[in-house]
Amino acid sequence: MEHHQLAIFFLGLLFPAIVTSVGINYGQIANNLPTPEHVVPLVKQIGATRVKLYDADPKVLKAFANTGVEFIVGLGNEYLSKMTNQANALAWVKQNVQCYLPATKIVSIAVGNEVLTFNDTSLSGCLLPAMQSVHTALVNLKLDNKITVTTAHSVAILQNSYPPSSGTFRPDLKNCISPILDFLSKTCSPFLINAYPFFAYKANPKQVPIEFVLFQPNAGIVDPVSKLHYDNMLFAQIDAVYAALSTLGYSKLPVQISETGWPSKGDDDEVGASTENAKKYNGNLLKIVSQKKGTPARPNNDLNIFVFAMFNENLKPGPTSERNYGLFKPDGTPVYGLGFSGVSVSSGNSTSSGNGNGNGNGNGNGPSVYLSPPANSSSGYLAISSSTERLIWSSWTRLSMGLILMSMGLPYLLG
Repeated sequence: MEHHQLAIFFLGLLFPAIVTSVGINYGQIANNLPTPEHVVPLVKQIGATRVKLYDADPKVLKAFANTGVEFIVGLGNEYLSKMTNQANALAWVKQNVQCYLPATKIVSIAVGNEVLTFNDTSLSGCLLPAMQSVHTALVNLKLDNKITVTTAHSVAILQNSYPPSSGTFRPDLKNCISPILDFLSKTCSPFLINAYPFFAYKANPKQVPIEFVLFQPNAGIVDPVSKLHYDNMLFAQIDAVYAALSTLGYSKLPVQISETGWPSKGDDDEVGASTENAKKYNGNLLKIVSQKKGTPARPNNDLNIFVFAMFNENLKPGPTSERNYGLFKPDGTPVYGLGFSGVSVSSGNSTSSGNGNGNGNGNGNGPSVYLSPPANSSSGYLAISSSTERLIWSSWTRLSMGLILMSMGLPYLLG
């Protein structure tokens, strides 16, 4: 207990308290994480007021009761087909959301993750019906005025992203996206996007200036259409999403960055994955969020950003970077210095099951609608370096060319 209190004391002294609007992604694909009770003070002390889960883990939701921290709970891709049935959706909401209210402040349900870029028509066909069923359940329980229903997308849903003012959605996804946008607009729900400038830099390290992706001083770019100046890629990505939404008639739909981050370690071919770059990206990002400024195209809009992720997760598959996005190590100490202490908050007394799906606790207390996931389950959430990464690279190669030509004083023509 003394060590735990000492850690909180140091964190409180050293972390900038002005960061009050940032969110954090709390994934649990690991077998060595601290208990949710130990995570509560960590979340508080880094200034996060919002937490995004990839499931509805009862241990986490109970641990954060009466803390005031807002939660987005998740419904994994593997459950979308079940959630198209309204009875299943109602049962899920009752047993995974309603029973924790009002003590735990659940404000949104994210149905699926990056479904539209999964290239699975059967899966994408279930997305909107599942969202509608969950919303209907909230209406029936008189919770729809307190809890929104949405879904997170990859930036790979964009066909054009440079210049930002010319952002458009992929034509092959328009028939899926438009009804979802209509649903979000009618239910006053936010549009969630997962954005990782790391991938653009990794794909073109010789063309994309590292300063531009790490929020460091640089000449930046000027959008030739809007004449707005951009000094970082994340803002360019966000405004490209706003432009794409406007093109379809949804300019007033609020946008939240449901995931963004930078790995502190990677394989030899993962250029830019380093402790120093992760420190710069997340440190500068937190400073920008604390300034409460919007993007060049939306200067008065709040930056609703969820950093990925709370912890390094040792059981995530894929390249080394997948297991090294965390701000914290499993023992609760920071992976790198962002102004908070390196004093441990726990002794590795983890109860995490590491499966990351369903309720994520493996204790059999989940709802009956959570049957065993299919063999190709996404295990709670997709690997960041999934097949959609190639689409992200392709999209931002256009930005790379723009940076090169603009630095030479040459015009960049849209294709």
